[in-house]
Amino acid sequence: MGFNDSEEVTKYIGGIFETAFDDPEIGPKLIDTGLVVAFDFTEPDAVVVIDMPNKAVSNGLGGGPSPSATMAMTADVGNAYWQGKVNLPLAMAKKKVKVEGNVASLLKLAPLGKKLYAGYIQRLKDDGRDDLIV
Repeated sequence: MGFNDSEEVTKYIGGIFETAFDDPEIGPKLIDTGLVVAFDFTEPDAVVVIDMPNKAVSNGLGGGPSPSATMAMTADVGNAYWQGKVNLPLAMAKKKVKVEGNVASLLKLAPLGKKLYAGYIQRLKDDGRDDLIV
């Protein structure tokens, strides 16, 4: 099925980071990256900005710091990625994920991202969104 609207994209994918910021192991590591990353999704359209130093998640680019990197993809690819089902380098090579800005900075997130998969899947299950599990 997929996400119903941009608010759901922000709730679930942005929610990964809201939860991670509170994690005693992962949170400080995310903050220490100093990154501001924008996820630019289509189908449905949504821009989720993660401001790691300020532990902030926002819907859209207005008002906050400029992203150091932007990852563009469909919301379905983003959903699958946060479940550990997308190989990022391969997806980039196949143009399923487009990255602009400081690509090297995103590589800092890869090891941390893997620690977030289980929590994302659990949140989908807890909300009865088994239709989003791949």
